[in-house]
Amino acid sequence: TATRKAHNHYYAKTVRNAVRDLRATTEKAAAAEALPKVSSMLDKLAKRNVIHKNKAANLKSGLQVHVNGL
Repeated sequence: TATRKAHNHYYAKTVRNAVRDLRATTEKAAAAEALPKVSSMLDKLAKRNVIHKNKAANLKSGLQVHVNGL
């Protein structure tokens, strides 16, 4: 369980950093390029039950709104 916890924590932290970096992006081209990668990372975490599927959906929705607003 400790190994699995460390694995999950690493990938959850990596995605949190990716989401934070995408939200900090002010250039539309760079944000549009990064959005599919971050969305894919969120989907993979949700599929593996590291985060809840609704949390992944809410994060993806908010990121899409951010990118569209640039």
